[in-house]
Amino acid sequence: MIADRKWVERNLGFDPISTPPPAAAFTVKTVAASAVKRSAKVAPEDFQREIIDFDSEAPEGREFVAFSTATGLSRFTDIPWPKGLAPQTGPKPKGTGNGPLPKADVLVVTWTVDEGHALSRVLTPGKDSRNDYVSYTHNFATLSKKFRKGAPALQAKRLGAYWTTKIGKKSVVVFKSDSHMSQDGPQLPNIDVWRQIIQEVKPKLVITTGTAGGIGKLVEVGDVVVSPVVRFDCTSKFKKQPFAMAHYTSSPAKSSKFAVAKGLFKANSAQLPKDNTRPPKIIKVAPADLKSSVVTTDLFGFDTSDNHYKLQGLGDVSEMGDAILGLVAKDMSKSAPRWLAIRNVSDPQIKAEGTLRQQAQVAATIYKGYGRWSSVCSAITCWASIVAEP
Repeated sequence: MIADRKWVERNLGFDPISTPPPAAAFTVKTVAASAVKRSAKVAPEDFQREIIDFDSEAPEGREFVAFSTATGLSRFTDIPWPKGLAPQTGPKPKGTGNGPLPKADVLVVTWTVDEGHALSRVLTPGKDSRNDYVSYTHNFATLSKKFRKGAPALQAKRLGAYWTTKIGKKSVVVFKSDSHMSQDGPQLPNIDVWRQIIQEVKPKLVITTGTAGGIGKLVEVGDVVVSPVVRFDCTSKFKKQPFAMAHYTSSPAKSSKFAVAKGLFKANSAQLPKDNTRPPKIIKVAPADLKSSVVTTDLFGFDTSDNHYKLQGLGDVSEMGDAILGLVAKDMSKSAPRWLAIRNVSDPQIKAEGTLRQQAQVAATIYKGYGRWSSVCSAITCWASIVAEP
């Protein structure tokens, strides 16, 4: 699938370049000015921040939904879980969040505000990541010294937020991170955050999950890539780091419940783009299949029909952080848990029309329309991966 301005108009009801949403539908002022007034310079971090902070449940989200044909999570349909396997939301975690995370069999980490809304709807029913989760501030005073001024974690005054759930016999910590490789600055405190939360939870399995840009023409919005192989493609601010082009692998995904998961997608698949030609699928990647990996970029890189960012052939999807988990796991050596990157396609390949900034605006607009709904698919796939654990 290739998306262009006409694709956005058919699926979301407006052309993001000629008739963009009002400024109130944006989170980042420079991105709003660029779209509405076409007068502002936009840094790569600004588009990243628009995606990270956009909240479909907040005023900017309501403005976006009112302007477009997008739907909010108020349209969410409860998932008909198999008997005995519905997620069981835990009680409020003990303490105030300034101590270690609780131990659990599985640690699931997500990143953007809308990913958090979707993941919590699926895995912690009744408790929302923004409104209810416990703020996690353990060692914040120390780690905060590494964050650049203006980083999301500094503004939130925490490293993230969490709750617990149980799926079958597995205990799970669900963590919405406020630390981001793309936003934290050159000292990469996200490495320290990953190491700390893994050492506290002591999980057998770690899942990093959320939205990603599709690479190539074959993926559609809502497709889910389940990968035990991640790679860096750092061509910007981290290009001189020793890990700039490194890749990391873990054990194969356990896929016995993936067919069930795809059936469960149906409850909410009507909220995905009408241009989709088929139901969303789950793409299981083998550890040796580097060309189908999850690709971590150090800029707002997305696949275009002219392959501007040279992503084609590197993996199935691109995002901005998962390879940090692979790096941390490698450093932990034998004490590292198994891990998976479970990423949904929130925006497909973008047609190379107009300027690169306009193409970025198209990609960000599609995310704002469908990021939460595609994340429902990846959240269900997380459920399936946990249920399949022995």
